[in-house]
This record gives sequence, C-alpha cells and structure tokens, in this order.
Amino acid sequence: MKLLVLNGPNLNMLGLREPSVYGVETYADLCDKIRAHAKARGAEVELYQSNHEGDLVDRIQAAYGDADGIVINPGAYTHTSIALLDAVKAVSIPTVEVHISDVTKREAFRQVSYIRQACVKTVMGHGTDGYLEAIDFLIETLA
Repeated sequence: MKLLVLNGPNLNMLGLREPSVYGVETYADLCDKIRAHAKARGAEVELYQSNHEGDLVDRIQAAYGDADGIVINPGAYTHTSIALLDAVKAVSIPTVEVHISDVTKREAFRQVSYIRQACVKTVMGHGTDGYLEAIDFLIETLA
C-alpha cells in the first residue's frame, strides 16, 4: 500500500511556529515519525510539503494511479482552497484531513474546511499523532 502525506503552508515551520498551539516537534521529527510508523505498518509513504497551493494541487493530481490513499494537512488552505477540494474530488483517492490542533476550538475562520467534504475522515486535536491515526485508518479501510 502506498500513501501520500501532504502538508501545506507553514508546516515546515513546526517547532518554531506557535509552539503553544503546534508543539515543539520539528517538521523533520514529524517526517521521521511518519516514516517509522508507516514502515512498521508495512506501508510505503511519500511525504510532500509546499507553501504553494498549485504545487499541492499538482501533487494530488500526480497521485492518481500511484497512491492508494492521501493524508493531507492543508494548513491555512483548509479554509480557502476550492482548488484543493476539486483536486481531491477529481482523483477519487481516499483522503484523510489532519489538523494538529483542534480547529473547532480556535478562531471562527478556522471552522470552515472546504476540503472536508471530499475526505473520508478528519482527525484533529491529537497533535502530530493525528497523522498516525490517519495512516492507520487508511490502512485498515483499504486492506
């Protein structure tokens, strides 16, 4: 099984950006954690991060016929990007939306998720372990 893990804007700044909200774990730490977990579960994983919406759309489209599932933390594009929504709809790859914080307990604008309607599940508020939950869900669902 091959999974694509996509991270949107500012996730490369984990550990520096608002540690009271996102924790002190770095993006490199997160990538290592995801790789180790996927390997232990017998899944192949590709990680990709971009601060650019079009790059994320391109990567979703490139996953068509290549990836069995997608884990995505769109970052701020969660609340603004119809393009990401349309890309996930177009490829019809089971996708899980992940947020490190519980966005339901944050600012009002963070309550809106455009991509959620194209996702099979949303995991939020479980820190970076939410990525592992998303991976487990996809492995178990797609097996």
